[in-house]
Amino acid sequence: MQICESDRLVLRQLQLADVSALTDMLSDPEVMKYSVRGVCDEAATREFLAWCFACYESQGVGPWALIDRQSHELIGFCGVGPEQVDGVEEMNLGYRLARRFWSKGLASEAARAVLKHVFDEGLFNSVVVIIEPEHVASLRVAEKAGFASYKTLEFHGRPVRLYRLTLEQWAKQPSATCL
Repeated sequence: MQICESDRLVLRQLQLADVSALTDMLSDPEVMKYSVRGVCDEAATREFLAWCFACYESQGVGPWALIDRQSHELIGFCGVGPEQVDGVEEMNLGYRLARRFWSKGLASEAARAVLKHVFDEGLFNSVVVIIEPEHVASLRVAEKAGFASYKTLEFHGRPVRLYRLTLEQWAKQPSATCL
């Protein structure tokens, strides 16, 4: 099921047919360097997909496949999903790209498309993003997507920054990229 499009991407629900491409991406130690899950083999990738499907069913959102509009190739995922943070369920923006697609602005494009969809559809009043301070590329993606202020906390035993973007803050930004 297609969610939306941006200039270079189609966002759709992940599918079982994505297992091979996702496993290739999630088994790359560089891609998974800042993941609390760590490197994933095929079994762990299937568990991740099962969680995604459960999110689609219960929340109507979750990590969505990022498909390159030119090649029709799965290049990563981006979406919001439930995450327990300090005992509170938050809707957390997550994004991950296969390494060969890094440094092309695709994660920022995907994040803005997801946020536009979530806020324009009135799905949530706020979204958080949780990032380790050393993950400079991810910090830039969050900032380009409109996240500004943060608080520092511990998440899965790691010091992180928790950024929050509200519907009101989003509404004050220039138009996002979902077509």
